[in-house]
Amino acid sequence: MLTGLDAALAAFARGEPVCVFDAENREGETDLLFPAMTADPAAMRRLRQECGGLLFLAIGHEVGEAFGLPYLQDLHAEATLVEQHPVLNALRTNDLQYDARSAFTLSINHRDTFTGITDRDRALTTRRFAELTHEVLEQGIGQADAIAALGKEFRTPGHIPVCREAEHGLERRQGHTELAVGLARAAGTVPVVIGAEMLEPAGDAALQLADAEAWATQHGIPFVHGSELLTHLGLSPKA
Repeated sequence: MLTGLDAALAAFARGEPVCVFDAENREGETDLLFPAMTADPAAMRRLRQECGGLLFLAIGHEVGEAFGLPYLQDLHAEATLVEQHPVLNALRTNDLQYDARSAFTLSINHRDTFTGITDRDRALTTRRFAELTHEVLEQGIGQADAIAALGKEFRTPGHIPVCREAEHGLERRQGHTELAVGLARAAGTVPVVIGAEMLEPAGDAALQLADAEAWATQHGIPFVHGSELLTHLGLSPKA
């Protein structure tokens, strides 16, 4: 029977979930992750009911480039917008305790959704974004046409927050966005992953590592430490 990272890669390749712990010296969090291509309402319910953290869509750097998706932090710091809306300067991101910058880009809803927040709606948004990404990357569709295709099906703002991998991925940044996308690539799947952070039942802290591992074992879900994936990819953890 496969164990550890091998089991996680095999599960992800089959469209099944995996738990990933980043590192004690980073957020110290475990995320439950699903390949976005196989997202369905049941997966959304599990993320919503059994994790407690924010549902987010992690995308590869190449996906962000294909669709021209900006980092929100860059948008909010754009000089013209800051001049027009001084509150952006007051709310600038300059004090993250675990990183130098935020991975968030635009949030999206599929145009066929109603409010966008139901499990059905979020599953549709997630799955169709992954399917469109696959089409764009496989066919080598140019950015202008990719943006047009994206706009035909999706709107912003929406109920699926999207987090974009840093350029050079895990070599530069080793957050859950990069770990999720790195896992997807290593499993041979589209670099689009839906996930959520696992919190303590009271919601006041990340679920303790031992408790997250026990939960994964109870539910038959492979559990991976970020350091295992980094070793597999020939990379070293950042201090």
